[in-house]
Amino acid sequence: MISIGDIIDNRYNVLSHLGTGGMAVVFECEDIINNEIVAVKILKEELLDQKGMIDDFKREIKAAVMMSHPNIMKIYNDGVWNKRPYLVLEYLKNQTLLDKIEFYTKFSVKEACEIMLQVLDAVDYTHNHKIIHRDIKPQNIFLLPNGTIKLGDFGIAKNEKDAENDGKILGSVHYLAPEVLSGKPFTVASDIYACGITFFQLVTGILPFDGTTEEVAKAHLRNEVPNPSFFVNLIPKRVDEIILKSVSKNPKNRFKNASEFRKAIELFLENKEEKKSIFKRLF
Repeated sequence: MISIGDIIDNRYNVLSHLGTGGMAVVFECEDIINNEIVAVKILKEELLDQKGMIDDFKREIKAAVMMSHPNIMKIYNDGVWNKRPYLVLEYLKNQTLLDKIEFYTKFSVKEACEIMLQVLDAVDYTHNHKIIHRDIKPQNIFLLPNGTIKLGDFGIAKNEKDAENDGKILGSVHYLAPEVLSGKPFTVASDIYACGITFFQLVTGILPFDGTTEEVAKAHLRNEVPNPSFFVNLIPKRVDEIILKSVSKNPKNRFKNASEFRKAIELFLENKEEKKSIFKRLF
């Protein structure tokens, strides 16, 4: 058990507990060598006897270490302490898109578009490295005070080939593509779907489907995502079209990749007069 004041691997002084997930515990720590605050994500102690979980966590580490992009959370270090693998991450506290949505209710269309351009840059980068994120959602996307977006939590990310052979339904049901819910593997197209649901949530402040886990899953499988403008009438028709294309029930009808999705948003913004950054109001 790790307690406040413990020193992980003779380097990371544990300051506070940030959260607990399915595989790991995350702590706010002081890197006593570099004199900076970091987040240390370490495998749960009770999972040490479960080889599958250890392998999954090591895959996360491998995927995360590969990622070096301005819109992806920085990875500083990784290692093993008391037989528990760990990952040292850039520390970003209380700055998720979900935090902002809950505070501001929703983003303006222009704000949401600027956010999605950066998110899709990060997603395109991961896909070009053959990594499927599998858990894209506002809770895993961070907004820094300077307007920079950071995609984080590669906890269930997998290499494309590994994802093809994995029939597990993981991630958050509100963002899962219908083909994944029907038992098919995660793909680039399922990440695109999650990006589309995220875009929908940014401009409306709500999710397209809500209820119990079972009710939400059935809705993603059976129901078309409604027009965002049904909930917020100031949303332009073109934004409706972009979002609905990204969340098409048929994966073949979605944007073929994040770059194409991004280009559609760029073309929309080219028709807007206001070009200045709008992030200052958010802080």
